[in-house]
Amino acid sequence: MEERQVLADVGTSAPEWDATQSRILDAADELIVRRGVHGLTIAELARRAGHSRPTVYRSWSDADDVVRAALLRRVAVILDRFPAHAATRSELVDDVLRFTALFRADAVYGRLLAEEPEAFTRYTLQRVGSSQRLILAWLATAIGSAQRGGSVRWGDPNEIAVMLLLIAQSAVLSHGTVSELLSEDSWERELRAALDGLVRP
Repeated sequence: MEERQVLADVGTSAPEWDATQSRILDAADELIVRRGVHGLTIAELARRAGHSRPTVYRSWSDADDVVRAALLRRVAVILDRFPAHAATRSELVDDVLRFTALFRADAVYGRLLAEEPEAFTRYTLQRVGSSQRLILAWLATAIGSAQRGGSVRWGDPNEIAVMLLLIAQSAVLSHGTVSELLSEDSWERELRAALDGLVRP
């Protein structure tokens, strides 16, 4: 088995937020968890972060822009839990499943999935934003590595990454809907089979 490659530049990376921006995003996280995205206004955000509204507007154009930045930061934090790229099909599938578990357990994304699935859809499924591009770059790099090792079928790694993301996102979004039909173990087993089947040579 090939050793995992240490994470290198994947072509798409999360921005670096300064201390002021981080405090504002921390406040956004708290507001989303407590009230959802609809409860997030620039005025409330500034008040909770201890900054003025002009300070918030120096970095973001509106509340929606702040929400997208907050969600991007949450994805970046999750991806930081994967210090090395998968180098085989088995490792790739394991990592995607682990990512979905961390994603569902995340306080902000968990709140959206449980209480505001329409907001989750709007921010994650209706267009490919920065969060999705960060995930896609991570997946494509691992797919390329596993292809070179022979355990993942040939094809454009970026295209395969898109389909992997679509399968995982759909499974996560629909998890609650099918919870009476599939146990947690069954859901994970079937998702693993779907992911493995997509990339198997």
